[in-house]
Amino acid sequence: MPTHEPLDVAPLLDPEVKAALAQIPIDIGSIMGSLTDDSIALVPELFGATPAPPLSDAVTREWHDVPGTEGVTVRVHRPVGVDGALPCLVWMHGGGLVLGSALGDDARFDAWCARFGCVGVSVEYRLSPETPYPGPHDDCYAALTWVRDHADELGVDPDHIGIGGASAGGGLAAGVGLRARDERLPVAFQLLIYPMIDDRQITTSSAWIDPIWPPAANTYGWTAYLGATKGGPDVSPYAAAARATDLTGLPPTFVCVGALDGFSDEDIDFAVRLRHAGVPTELHVYDGAPHGFDSLLATTGVAQRCVTDMEEWLAIQFGG
Repeated sequence: MPTHEPLDVAPLLDPEVKAALAQIPIDIGSIMGSLTDDSIALVPELFGATPAPPLSDAVTREWHDVPGTEGVTVRVHRPVGVDGALPCLVWMHGGGLVLGSALGDDARFDAWCARFGCVGVSVEYRLSPETPYPGPHDDCYAALTWVRDHADELGVDPDHIGIGGASAGGGLAAGVGLRARDERLPVAFQLLIYPMIDDRQITTSSAWIDPIWPPAANTYGWTAYLGATKGGPDVSPYAAAARATDLTGLPPTFVCVGALDGFSDEDIDFAVRLRHAGVPTELHVYDGAPHGFDSLLATTGVAQRCVTDMEEWLAIQFGG
């Protein structure tokens, strides 16, 4: 658990964010803050049935198996009527390392593939605690190498493949980026949305009572992933990217986080250290915003500003 004094961020929330949270019929923070190995399977029921987002005919979606893995699949999104080798974004979904699915990224890539003329690949990696580290990390890295090895048949430009993710997915992407650098697998860029990158929970913000992902939820997620090694001296930077001491040679990076997110300190520090290591880095910190604000509170002004910022950066990475 965090070593600093807890701070209830509720009084500091953006007014629109506070109003949007009040409209959600469940207490997300309480549900997430009480996660256990037994209750994790009940979370989807507690949230209720979520209707599938309306999807256009402008993007195709296909599942592919990743050979040589333990059942890992990827969901490949491609714009209709766009020929040639396209830039690609390999994406890791969020969910605290214990929840989520690649299907949750359908709406994201329905918009991005059509807008940017890119291929989106969302990884259905195995979840903890059933599969602890290095399983999920290996799944995501295998997906990246599979995309590069099958670039021709996927219609992907092998020299223009980026990685990204949100929350736990952002942490997985950051770990994959470090490994790709070490193994000399080219990555064009990385998009890290409030990434979950520090298992130690030693920053001031790691103790803040975030209404979406409070400290107890973060403790559970990291423990499910790392077991007894969580917070200890032997955790690999591939598991928790904040542990990395050498950030040189990483690709251009976008980092964004809410100013009230428990991850804010670790994410800001990571972005600063990337910049000091000579990595082209863009950092955005959004006042009054908690964890997950861009998706869970998508109608708010701060969420829309965040999406605009990341999409403007993506347009540059994709050559638009």
